[in-house]
Amino acid sequence: MNMETPQFESFGIATSSLLIELNISCWTARKLDKKVGMEVDIFKNTKVKAGNYHKHLLAGSPALEAVTKYAAQVRLWNNLNTIPWSDNGQRIVTAEHFYNGYKAQMDLHKQNYEELVANFLQQYPTLISAAAFQLGDLFDREEYPPVESIAHKFRFNYAVLPLPTSGDFRIDIAEQAKAELVEQYTAHFNSRLEAAMRDIWSRLHECLKHMSDRLTDGQDGVRNRFHATLLSNAQQMVQLLDRLNVTKDPKLEDARIQLAKAISNMDIDDLREDSGAREQVKRDVDNILAKFNW
Repeated sequence: MNMETPQFESFGIATSSLLIELNISCWTARKLDKKVGMEVDIFKNTKVKAGNYHKHLLAGSPALEAVTKYAAQVRLWNNLNTIPWSDNGQRIVTAEHFYNGYKAQMDLHKQNYEELVANFLQQYPTLISAAAFQLGDLFDREEYPPVESIAHKFRFNYAVLPLPTSGDFRIDIAEQAKAELVEQYTAHFNSRLEAAMRDIWSRLHECLKHMSDRLTDGQDGVRNRFHATLLSNAQQMVQLLDRLNVTKDPKLEDARIQLAKAISNMDIDDLREDSGAREQVKRDVDNILAKFNW
């Protein structure tokens, strides 16, 4: 996307936004089996060690799978409700959104995750017995750590950090050197924030392009098939644009308002059954796509 490079006021953004650092870890229950790997090499007559064999110690366990799937869902939810900031996984959320929805939902996610973990740990001894039957000759009781050790491998933590400003250099150095650091950080800050805003613009563009493509009827007049998520995703995008516009970008707000108007008082049945409704929404969406320099 080729939007103009803006200059941001770091202090104003820092006082209205927060950094989120989410860390979720799960026990994988996977183990490298060197013996089986060696047997495969011998059976296949390889001249060198050709690969590794990792076995799932609890293959077929829905209790552990529920934990890992939920962790993935939370990471996806977090990415959807924030925008990226740094390479180490920190992401931005507005303070308003954090205290009016995000924190309560994240705390609920943490509670749900811990309940799933507790359920798995309670079943763990029984699951080992089941694994003896499921894995046959691959089963080795020594490869199963005690439940106390397994419990420490599950973590769900999120840290809330202030967004630093360019003037926050608390070291005793010469003013010229400090000025150089401030200038360097300001450039870094603007670069990070520009990348974060590109992320939300990109999400919007993807949503609009998908809507435009699916709402285009074929030359024979037969409409394209689309799911109810075509509309619900657009409605969700309107909400996200309101929450994640940390720079108060007027162009992004304009796009949000136009999308909200385009889908207002519209339901999925209207789009499926009324060609006029499809044409109108597509026209409005295409106008948004044409208005901005993506």
